[in-house]
Amino acid sequence: MKIALIQQKFHINKEKTIKKTCQLIQQAVEQGAELICLGELHQSEYFCQSENVDFFDYAKDYEKDVQFWSSVAKKYGVVLLSSLFEKRSAGIYHNTAVVFEKDGLIAGKYRKMHIPDDPCFYEKFYFTPGDLGFEPINTSLGKLGVLICWDQWYPEAARIMALKGAEILIYPTAIGWFDKDEAEEKQRQLNAWLGVQKGHAIANGLHVVAVNRVGFEKDASGVEEGIRFWGNSFVFGPQGEELCLLDSENECVKIVKIDKQRSEKVRQWWPFLRDRRIEYFKDLTKRFID
Repeated sequence: MKIALIQQKFHINKEKTIKKTCQLIQQAVEQGAELICLGELHQSEYFCQSENVDFFDYAKDYEKDVQFWSSVAKKYGVVLLSSLFEKRSAGIYHNTAVVFEKDGLIAGKYRKMHIPDDPCFYEKFYFTPGDLGFEPINTSLGKLGVLICWDQWYPEAARIMALKGAEILIYPTAIGWFDKDEAEEKQRQLNAWLGVQKGHAIANGLHVVAVNRVGFEKDASGVEEGIRFWGNSFVFGPQGEELCLLDSENECVKIVKIDKQRSEKVRQWWPFLRDRRIEYFKDLTKRFID
C-alpha cells in the first residue's frame, strides 16, 4: 500500500486552503499514492484556540464538504481520509473523519472520542464526544483504524482498534508549540508525542501514521499569541521503526510504502496479543482505583 501524507498549513481562507490541498493531492497521485491522508480539520484554521459561537458556522457546509471530497476521491481513484467539522443537529457538533473509497462512496467515518480542553485547545466548547466507538473502516486497501489527534495519547483506543482487526492506525492531527515556551520544553513535548505513538505501533504490531499541520496561526481572540504547529508527520513500522519523519516547518507530500504482511510477521515474533491476561483487565474500565 502506498500512503501519501499531506503535511499542510492554513492558507488565509477555506477556498485557498482547499485549492492548495488539491494541488498536493494531485502531486501524491502522480507519485502513485493509493491512500491519501489529510490532517485534522484541514479545511480551516484551527479555530479551537478560542471559544466563539461564530465558528459553529464552519459546520454548516458539512454535507457540501462531504460531496466535494467524495468527488476528489473519485476523480483521482484513491482512498481519501478527510477530517471535517460535522453539524449533526443544533447544539450537537462533531470532529469527524470521513473516509472515501476510490469510487467516491463513503467507506466509513469516525467521530473523535477524546475531546481536549486546554489553553488554546478549547475543543469541548465545539465538539460532542463521538458515539461511533472504535471501529475500523473497511476499504479496498484494508481495514483502517482511524483516530483523531487527542485520541493518540490513549493506548486503549489503539488497542481496541487493533483487537477489532485494524491493519493500520492513522491519526489526523493538529498539535503545536507556544512560541513563549523554552526550547527544552518544546523538545520534551515533541518527544512525548512521537514516543507514545511509537509505543502504539510496537504494542499492537501495526504501522502508525500521524499527519499534522504546520505553520503559525494566531489566536483570533487575542488572549494568547497563537500556536506554531510542529509538523513532524510520521510513519512508524510495527516494531517502532521510523519509516518517515517530516520536518517541523514545510508543507509537503510524502509517499510511504507499507507492507501489511510485516505486521503478521512481527506479531508472530512478539505475540503481545496472545499473552494478554484479559481476565485481570476489568479495572481498566474504572476512572480511578482508590
